[in-house]
Amino acid sequence: MEWGQIRASRNTEYRIQNTEVRSQRSEVRRRVHLGMDQQVRFGKLREHMRRCLGICALAIVTGFLADIGAEDWPEWRGPRRNGTWVGPQLPERWPEGGPKQVWSKPIGGGYSGISVVGNRVYTLDRQKSPQEVERVLCLDADTGETVWVHEYPVVYGKLDYGNGPRSQPTVADGRVYTLGALGHLSCLDATTGKRIWTVDTVADLKAVIPTWGFAASPVIYGETVIAHVGAVPNGCVVGFDKKTGKEIWRGGDDPAGYCTPSVVKHGGVDRLIVWNPEHIVSHSPKTGDVHWKVPYKIQNGVSIASPIYEDNILFVSGYWDGSKAIRLTEDPMDYEMAWEENRWLRGMMSQALYRDGYVFNLDKFHGLVCFELATGEKVWTDGNRMTPKSRNPQASMVWVGDGDRTLVLNSDGDLILARFTPTEYVELDRANIIGFTWAHPAFAGERVYARSDTTIVAVEVGGK
Repeated sequence: MEWGQIRASRNTEYRIQNTEVRSQRSEVRRRVHLGMDQQVRFGKLREHMRRCLGICALAIVTGFLADIGAEDWPEWRGPRRNGTWVGPQLPERWPEGGPKQVWSKPIGGGYSGISVVGNRVYTLDRQKSPQEVERVLCLDADTGETVWVHEYPVVYGKLDYGNGPRSQPTVADGRVYTLGALGHLSCLDATTGKRIWTVDTVADLKAVIPTWGFAASPVIYGETVIAHVGAVPNGCVVGFDKKTGKEIWRGGDDPAGYCTPSVVKHGGVDRLIVWNPEHIVSHSPKTGDVHWKVPYKIQNGVSIASPIYEDNILFVSGYWDGSKAIRLTEDPMDYEMAWEENRWLRGMMSQALYRDGYVFNLDKFHGLVCFELATGEKVWTDGNRMTPKSRNPQASMVWVGDGDRTLVLNSDGDLILARFTPTEYVELDRANIIGFTWAHPAFAGERVYARSDTTIVAVEVGGK
C-alpha cells in the first residue's frame, strides 16, 4: 500500500498513506496557482472544498500521531502491513550508552513477534515448569508490568527449534487473535484476557503441524480471521468468523508453510496471497476459492517471509530456490511471470522493504541487497555489514517516515540507525538493546519493543 506525506507549519511532519489524497493535494495547488475559472469556482467549489477538508482532516490526524508519537503496531508488519512506521524524528546518532531503556522484564522462550495497541504490549511465550504451557502475555507499555496472562497446556515433544511460539498476535476491535506453535487459535478480550473462543486446529480440523511449528500470524479481513494452518482436507488457509470462531470457508489443498498471508488489491479485486511449500497461490479472501497457483516447491518447506506487492508485482524470496516476481493482471484468475533470480535474492526470515521502485532484501550469502523490482537487477550489496553472516541470517527492518530513514534490529540485538538509498547502505549508528533474537519487534509511540528467549525490553528512540 502506497503512502505519502503532507508537511505543514510548526515543523510538524504530516504523513498520509493514500496516494489519491496526494494527487488531490497537487490538483488543489495547481488550480490555486493557475486560477480557477468561473465554472470551477462556483460549479465545483463544493467538491473542491470537500476534498480540501478531507486532506486537512487526514493531515490533522496523522500530524497529531506524528506529534505525540501515538501510532500503534497492532499486527504483523505494522498498521499498514508493509513495514512502515509513522514514528518520531530519529537522531543522527544514538545518545551515549545507546537508546534509553524504559523497562526490561524476564520472559519465556519463543520467536513470537510483539504487538502494541494503546498502552498495552502483547506477545506469546512458553513456560516449561511447573507445567508446559504456551502463554499469551499482556504487559503495561510504560512499565512492563503484567496486566494479564492467558495460558493453555502444550506438549512440544521433538518440535524442532522448540523454544516457544512463533507467530505475532493480531489486535483488532478490542480483541487479540493468536496462533500457537501447535495450532491453538485463540480469540481473547484485549483488556481482560478473557477467552472468547478457541479452536484447536490440529484436533478439530486435522491441521498438520509443520516441522518447525505453526508460524503464520492471524490475518483479519472484514469479519473474518484467516489462519494458515494446513487443515485436511482443502484447508491450507481457513477463514473463521472473528466473533465466534465458527469456520466459514477453507481454501487450497497444499500443506501449511510459515508465511503470514497477504491481502492485496489489484483491478478492484482483493486477493489473498499465500506462499506455501508447494505453490504461490491467489485466493479469494471472501470464500477461500483459488484464483491461480504458481508452482514453487520449497526445500524443507521453508516458505517464511510474506510476499510483498508493489507496482503490480508480487515478490517472493526463498532460501534455496531464489526469488520469483509475478505480475498481476486485470483478470483475477490470471497472472504473468515477470522474472526469476537465484544468485543474489535468496531470502529466509527477514521481510523485504520496498520504496520508489527498489527493494531491499536480506540474502543468505551477500547480506542486504538492493535491486530493481521491475527487473530483478541487483544494484548493490552491503557485504554483510548490517547483520552477521550466518546460516540463518535475520534482521527486522522498517521505514521510519517516507524518506530513506530505517530502523533495523539485527540478530545480535543491535538497533541500527540507517539510510537505505538506491545507491548505498548508510549506517549512522548502532547500539545493542537485547540478546540474540529472531523475533520481530514492535515500533510504537516513540519506542521500540524487542524480545529474546529470556527478556523483553522497551527503549526510547525519539530524537531532536
